[in-house]
Amino acid sequence: MTKIAILNDWQNVALSSADWTVLPADAQITVFNEALPEDEPARAKAIEDFEVVCLMRERTAFPRSLLERLPNLKLLNTTAMGNRTIDMAAARELGITVCGTRGAGNGTAELTWGLMIGLARKIYVEREAMKTGRWQTTLGDDLIGHTLGLLGLGNIGARVAKVAKAFDMDVIAWSQNLTPERAQEAGARYVTKEQLFAEADYLSLHLVLSDRTRGIVSAEDLARMKPTAYVINTSRGPLIDEAALLDTLRNRRIAGAGLDTYEIEPLPADHPLLGLDNVLLTPHLGFVTRDAYSRFYGDTVENVAAFLNGEPIRVLNRD
Repeated sequence: MTKIAILNDWQNVALSSADWTVLPADAQITVFNEALPEDEPARAKAIEDFEVVCLMRERTAFPRSLLERLPNLKLLNTTAMGNRTIDMAAARELGITVCGTRGAGNGTAELTWGLMIGLARKIYVEREAMKTGRWQTTLGDDLIGHTLGLLGLGNIGARVAKVAKAFDMDVIAWSQNLTPERAQEAGARYVTKEQLFAEADYLSLHLVLSDRTRGIVSAEDLARMKPTAYVINTSRGPLIDEAALLDTLRNRRIAGAGLDTYEIEPLPADHPLLGLDNVLLTPHLGFVTRDAYSRFYGDTVENVAAFLNGEPIRVLNRD
């Protein structure tokens, strides 16, 4: 019998998102709908009996110290073809295979536009006003003719830039590796980092979190922004200096922010962001779509079946 754990299935949809019946009949699947304990010994105790553990993105970290507490673990499957919270080298040394799945598709780029339009037209403010009988309490902003600044112009950033053209927006971009030629190919105009923050009416982040990009949006950067501008982050919370962002929003030095990612996730119920009226918040929904989950869990089943058959696929930690 093979014991399989599915972690962090917060919506309880893992088993209905793919056909798990193709796995061997003696496979025993256990679904965890709640986060594992923060305490590492307790976390290890919860999953120590499983040979296969299936992760949803980076919701649960697997450093060396945890992997060493799991002698039965043979396969660690993560959704997407990368997971910075898994110690890949340690897994390889311990004889644990790590496999990935196809990516999330267009969800994050689409959510970026949902947040941008929600901010521009004050949808979240007007919804709350209507619940108390008030009607038309704000003036919205147009997108057409305004400037979209993209901090990062990779796959997702380029998708966002493409949609911006449909709104007749001026698109500018900067990142540490971006060139004017690459920016032009994606339909954007290359600018300096200083120009990006000073000129953008809507500043959207699309960078991978790394040692080099952590805190890349500083208090100094936010201070360059127009008082009418908005920040949108659907990438990773730690890209922005959170204390600086809170101070900027509290003092209304910018118009507001649309945030899907945070320094700590899930966002604590007493977090100060939740008390601000100029932020539109979502609980890291960028990749959380029916289509994406079908890809994630469909590939997960394929990966588990291939591993149990002795022919692992989509391996992320080969020598």
